[in-house]
Amino acid sequence: MNAEDNPLPRYDFLAGATLLVDKPQGWTSFDVVNKIRYKLKHRLKVKKIKVGHAGTLDPMATGLLIICTGKFTKKLADFQGLPKEYTGTMKLGATTPSYDAESDIEETFPINHITPELLEQARQQFLGDIEQVPPMFSAIKVDGQPLYKKARKGVFMEIEPRPVTINEFTFTRVELPEIDFRVRCSKGTYIRSLAFDFGKAVHSGAYLSALRRTRIGQFRIEDAWNLEELVEYLEEVPA
Repeated sequence: MNAEDNPLPRYDFLAGATLLVDKPQGWTSFDVVNKIRYKLKHRLKVKKIKVGHAGTLDPMATGLLIICTGKFTKKLADFQGLPKEYTGTMKLGATTPSYDAESDIEETFPINHITPELLEQARQQFLGDIEQVPPMFSAIKVDGQPLYKKARKGVFMEIEPRPVTINEFTFTRVELPEIDFRVRCSKGTYIRSLAFDFGKAVHSGAYLSALRRTRIGQFRIEDAWNLEELVEYLEEVPA
């Protein structure tokens, strides 16, 4: 997106605005929020401005992030409840503590036995309403502390499974040990857990090696701002 597509001067950031941002790899969702808040505070010459995001993306992941400012931050809960769409890659034959490439491989498994029939049989198991256990390396709070903080201290807990819905789970490329996929799912679905569970379903292991969020409800990644371009344009917002 560029200034011609979506002229930011029409936005009243203090009253409320909604921005679609393509989160870069390596950034946390909070990094993006903080960057936008910093730029707006300095450009608009205000001490405070509300800025928040709907639906956290892991640092490794890229893709659609909904950012709200001002009074529009009240809409964040509604946005978080919308269904999501992702594309990604999982790597079979190994697992990691975080279920993705953010942590080192801890165990390896054979994949020679995996056939197209076994892959399809396993894929079918994850369609519809399923029970899913979130990863320990997640922001879910237990006793007031995020699980990932406990995991980093070596404290691992039993997590209750949660109901989620997988509306679509299709393979777009199968070149073992890698599988590219597309997923449409309900809020609260952990794609890292999906990859981990899929590895077990094919009697092996798997972890998420790439992830991109392409849609949140009716909002599409094609309509999102590149973060660098957005930051540059925020610097030009009339004060």
